[in-house]
Amino acid sequence: MDYHPVVNKIKDLLTKNNFWFETFEHEPVKTSEEASKIRPGYSLKQGAKAMIIRAKNNETDKKFVMLVLPGDLRFDNDKVKKVLQKKDVRFATPDEIGEVTGGVQIGGVPPFGDLFNIEVIADPKIFENEKIVFNAGDRCYSIAMKSEDYKKFINPKIENIT
Repeated sequence: MDYHPVVNKIKDLLTKNNFWFETFEHEPVKTSEEASKIRPGYSLKQGAKAMIIRAKNNETDKKFVMLVLPGDLRFDNDKVKKVLQKKDVRFATPDEIGEVTGGVQIGGVPPFGDLFNIEVIADPKIFENEKIVFNAGDRCYSIAMKSEDYKKFINPKIENIT
């Protein structure tokens, strides 16, 4: 099967840095709930849900940001606005996500904002799990890795956003 090129970029980065990881090929999934059902041995809260949002104060002061949180939680709009010091935050549209990620679809976005030159803000609750699992750039491909390795490698801004 042909996966989005981001899948191999992530696998190469993890291999090059000698991080433990495991992979899962599966039917296409769009939500954290769907994904948790097809990842043996992993719970919904271990799912690292990566969402791209657009935050702005006005038309000239806006940016895309990646939020990473456990699959069983939702982000708190007011907390995100405060952290980003923006008046308005909303989910990026499917077209905006495709543009920012080079064609990755909603549901396939990996928690690797550096690949797309966007800031990553992670909720600290994601690091309560020894291992995390996420779609790796494709709705049909997941990767699990140690949460501490993820933190070291991505170095996200850690903020309470749930």
